[in-house]
Amino acid sequence: MATFIVEADGGSRGNPGPAGYGAVVIDAATGETLAERAEYLGTATNNVAEYRGLIAGLRAARELDPEATVRVRMDSKLVVEQMSGRWQVKHPDMRPLAAEARTIFPPDRVAYEWIPRSQNKRADRLANEAMDAGKSGRQWEPKPSAVGTPAPVAGTSAAAVGAAVSDGERAETAAAAKPTVGWSADLGTPTTFVLLRHGETPLTPEKRFSGSGGADPELSDKGRWQAERCAEALAARGSIQAVVTSPLTRARQTAEVVAGTLGLDVRVEEGLREADFGAWEGLTFGEAQERYPDDLNAWLASTKAQPTGGGESFATVARRVSATRDRLIARYPGRTVLLVTHVTPVKTLVRLALGAPPESLFRMELSAASLSAVAYYSDGNASVRLLNDTGHLRG
Repeated sequence: MATFIVEADGGSRGNPGPAGYGAVVIDAATGETLAERAEYLGTATNNVAEYRGLIAGLRAARELDPEATVRVRMDSKLVVEQMSGRWQVKHPDMRPLAAEARTIFPPDRVAYEWIPRSQNKRADRLANEAMDAGKSGRQWEPKPSAVGTPAPVAGTSAAAVGAAVSDGERAETAAAAKPTVGWSADLGTPTTFVLLRHGETPLTPEKRFSGSGGADPELSDKGRWQAERCAEALAARGSIQAVVTSPLTRARQTAEVVAGTLGLDVRVEEGLREADFGAWEGLTFGEAQERYPDDLNAWLASTKAQPTGGGESFATVARRVSATRDRLIARYPGRTVLLVTHVTPVKTLVRLALGAPPESLFRMELSAASLSAVAYYSDGNASVRLLNDTGHLRG
C-alpha cells in the first residue's frame, strides 16, 4: 500500500481578497514529487483557500492510488485541528469544505500534522503562483520539471515519513495544538478588533464618571467632529469588515457615523457597555472622593470592590467583557471588526491580551475617539497592535 505526503497551503491577499491554493503530493518512501496542484479562486478568505488546497491535494493523491494512506502537512493550525477532530468547524463557509475533504479518503487513512510555514514553502509558492497568474488574467500551469523530482521533507527522513504515524508522533501533533507563547508559528489570519472609544460628550472634558448607570449623554459637537475624523481615517485604511457597538447613545452615535462612511451596518452588543459607576455617576473624581472616600479608596485598591450604590466592580466588567470577546471572535473568525465602546472595556481587552495585572487599568491613558487594536490567534494567544492612537484628530 502506498503512503503519500500531501503538503497544502492557501492564501488571500485581503482576506477576503484575491485568493489561491497550492498542493504537492510526495511519495513518502522516496521523497519524489508525484503531483502538483494550484488554482486561482477569485475572491475568498484565507481559511477557505487553505481548505481548497487540502481538498485539491487529497484528490490528487486519490487519483494516484485510491487505496493509499496519506499524511497531510499544513501550516494552518485551524485546518489541522479541525480535520483532526480537536476543534469544531463553526464557520458556515468552511463546514461543507471540511465535509468534502473527509469524503476523499476514509478518515483512518489520513493523518494531519501542523508544520511551520518555513517547512511548507513548496505549497506556499504554488499558492502565490496561482494568485499571481489570476492577477494577470492567466490560469496557473505546472512546470514540467517539477513532477518527478525529489522533494525532501524538512525535519524528517524519507523512511520516517513513510512509516505509519506512531503514538509518539500523534502526541507531538497533539502538543502542537496547545497555546504557545512566541512567534515561531504562522497561525493564519487572526481575528482583529479595532477598538474605538466613543467621541466626547459634555461630561468628557469635565472628567466626570459616565458609565451605563447614568444619564446616557449624547455626543457633543466636538464628539461628532471626532467621529467624522475617525470615519475618514478608517475608510482610508480600508480594512474594517464589520461594526459592533455598545448600546449606549454616545457609542451608537459614533458607530453610526463611521459605519455610514464605510457602507456597513451597525450591530449592537450589550456586553460592550461601560461599567456602571453607581452613585458616582456624573461626579468628578474629586467630588466622589469628598463624598465617598472609603468606598473610592477600596475601589482603587481592589478590582472586586464595587462603587457606592451597587455599581459594577472591575472584576465583574472583566467577566462580561471576556465573554463578549469570545462570542465576537467566534462570530467573526479571521475578520477585522470595529468595536465602538468605552474606556473600561477597551482597557480590559488590552489588559487581558497582555496578561497584565488588574492594576494596569489605572496605568493606561485612553483619549476620547482614540483607536487601539488587538489581534486574536487560533491558538488562543493575542497581540496588542495599537493603543490610544489619536493621530486622526490632529490638525
